Amino acid sequence: MAEQTEKAYQFQPGVFQNSKLAAKKKAGATKRWYCDVGLGFKTPKEAIDGTYIDKKCPFTSGTISIRGRILTGVVVSNKMKRTIVIRREYLHYIPKYNRYEKRHKNLSAHLSPAFIGVEVGDQVTVGQCRPISKTVRFNVLKHQKKIIKGVGAKQFTKF
Repeated sequence: MAEQTEKAYQFQPGVFQNSKLAAKKKAGATKRWYCDVGLGFKTPKEAIDGTYIDKKCPFTSGTISIRGRILTGVVVSNKMKRTIVIRREYLHYIPKYNRYEKRHKNLSAHLSPAFIGVEVGDQVTVGQCRPISKTVRFNVLKHQKKIIKGVGAKQFTKF
């Protein structure tokens, strides 16, 4: 059982695991509960077919619901366990000089094991949920790989 990596026994709260009928039918098959978070986001294939157990995952946990803001940003750190830091850049208008200045905010988000291979530089879409920890109030809903354009590191792109 690869999903049992914690000291406490990990299980999905809505699934009864000791059914005698299920043991007779298929010995290797396990029951899995998953849901659709709505708002046009698809449930990842790993959440449906995988064996991971995460009580903070919006796809496999009934206790986390996505409501409020939907934001997009770039991953700047994935060093924490199941948590990433996202950077959101925006322009702030200065009326005195009639110009804009660049600003940014960092945002911590829970990264479900359903998203495999999220690296620094990838673009993710996060949805607001209840407070998961001291700094985490968002959950990753969609992941897009970093697109490398051209040969050089800095090339002109038209918007």
